[in-house]
Amino acid sequence: MKKRSAVLIAGTHSGCGKTTVTLGIMAALQKRCIQVQPFKCGPDFIDPTLHQMVTGRVSRNLDARMCGPTFTKETYLRNASDGDCAVVEGVMGLFDGGDGSAAALATLLNLPVILVVDVRSAAESVAAVIKGFATLDDKVRLAGVICNRVGSDKHRQMISDAVEKYCQVPIIGFLPRNEDISIPSRHLGLHMGEENPLQQGGLDQLVELMENHIDLDQLLMLAKQGETPQTEKTQATVKQQNPTTPIRIGIARDSAFCFYYEDNLDLLVAAGAELVEFSPLADNTLPENIQGLYLGGGYPELYAKQLSNNQTMRAAVKDFCSQGYPVYAECGGFMYLTRSITDKEGTTLPMAGVFEFDTTMQPRLRRLGYRQPRLVKDSILAPKDTVLHGHEFHYSAIMNTTSTASTYILDDGRAEGYTYKNTLAGYVHLHWGRTPQVAEHFVQICRKPLTTHTSW
Repeated sequence: MKKRSAVLIAGTHSGCGKTTVTLGIMAALQKRCIQVQPFKCGPDFIDPTLHQMVTGRVSRNLDARMCGPTFTKETYLRNASDGDCAVVEGVMGLFDGGDGSAAALATLLNLPVILVVDVRSAAESVAAVIKGFATLDDKVRLAGVICNRVGSDKHRQMISDAVEKYCQVPIIGFLPRNEDISIPSRHLGLHMGEENPLQQGGLDQLVELMENHIDLDQLLMLAKQGETPQTEKTQATVKQQNPTTPIRIGIARDSAFCFYYEDNLDLLVAAGAELVEFSPLADNTLPENIQGLYLGGGYPELYAKQLSNNQTMRAAVKDFCSQGYPVYAECGGFMYLTRSITDKEGTTLPMAGVFEFDTTMQPRLRRLGYRQPRLVKDSILAPKDTVLHGHEFHYSAIMNTTSTASTYILDDGRAEGYTYKNTLAGYVHLHWGRTPQVAEHFVQICRKPLTTHTSW
């Protein structure tokens, strides 16, 4: 099998510094003129934007639990070939998440793993942690370790001596504590890459830290130990449509609406869509001659005042939905289509009002986890009984939905996926990797003349 330069950066647990280390390694390799192709294990939307901030390349989600093993392999192979070295950021702790864990992904893709260990408040015991991670699953190849938040030279020596005595895995880096380098967070996670969340000069400082305290040459040698996974082509694509007759679909994309799986957008283009980005924050109206809308997730609650003040856009979106054009919205996009958003301080601001119910922000996380919505009726995405795949993560709640028709039944029996004419909206972020026919179905619905549309 042909060897491919790639590495997966994993952690012992959430909060060990995995994202910061991953970004630092990506940035340091880029500075060495090594083209890094970034990936993110799991369904997260935020880390990929940070990867893109550092590398200038779109970072893809690799999630076998949500997208299936074959699609995950194909996505990796298709995109990894564009760079010199693929760097995959793990999720949570290395073994957390079952089929969706970083360990499962490393096994699926034959990736060597670099483990980030937070060594604060520990010394010789770090060797036990490393040995446990190295021996728990013999299918996972732990190639190297980076010790993060080292307190002193003595601390470093104590760890080094114990690991050398008890473990076979090399330590390729000791990163000192540096409270100046951090990425601020908010309720859904870290700040987005577009917001340049590292402090002024923080990225340069991070690169310097990696160059001085990680053996990047050794990391690159370890990255060459991976082997290209074998895969069989499946129907995880759609037929390329006639490019001379594209269907213009508006994509809401700005600071308030920034959560999209890039694979979904690629599938729409392959199905014959021309994607036209617009900003519900800054634009006064919808793009011209669009035949459908896709409103992704994001942070509408943080920009509720600005969204509410843009009355012409709110009216345009409501009118578009009222005319019966196909509209798909999820999570943040769904919130925008409700009558209002009430923030944590109790301020209520009007939204598009497509649905006659309201959104209220909650003090605690409301829902989190993978979902498999089953369609209970035909829809703009797929026919009745189709099982979709996605992920749900939100702090808001929708009030007074009992009189609104729903399209999905979720795994736990909840009704979801609300409809108004040809508008379908809900909290679940769908990934179409397992069901690429969804993109083709949606584009074909958008292709139909408005007079032939059926309200679902």
